[in-house]
Amino acid sequence: MKYEWIDEFLLSKTGVTRDFKEEWNWIRYFIGGKIFAAICLDDDNQPYYITLKLEPMEGEFLRTQYEDIIPGYYMNKVHWNSVRYNGNVPDELLKEMLTKSYELVLHGLSKKKQNEILG
Repeated sequence: MKYEWIDEFLLSKTGVTRDFKEEWNWIRYFIGGKIFAAICLDDDNQPYYITLKLEPMEGEFLRTQYEDIIPGYYMNKVHWNSVRYNGNVPDELLKEMLTKSYELVLHGLSKKKQNEILG
């Protein structure tokens, strides 16, 4: 399976929690109670999209560079992007995108909440 490292990579970030939204068949990753990434599973429980948040201009640029990056699946198409799980987005770029999503959502939290998370 491609991108096997995602779960461990995301859970290694400070303050990250994970749940499984059965109704959507999504594994969701949170920081401070806010979602920043999700792995969307198909009917056979196999991953087909990785969804994450980016600054709108960066997301738009990356979608022009990689056919496997599309507007967010079932999410706001301006702020959210989805990466095809069986696609050809390089691991290092996906790690960078996931880290940016984490940081974007973290910095959107109140300073008090950020301090609680980061210690």
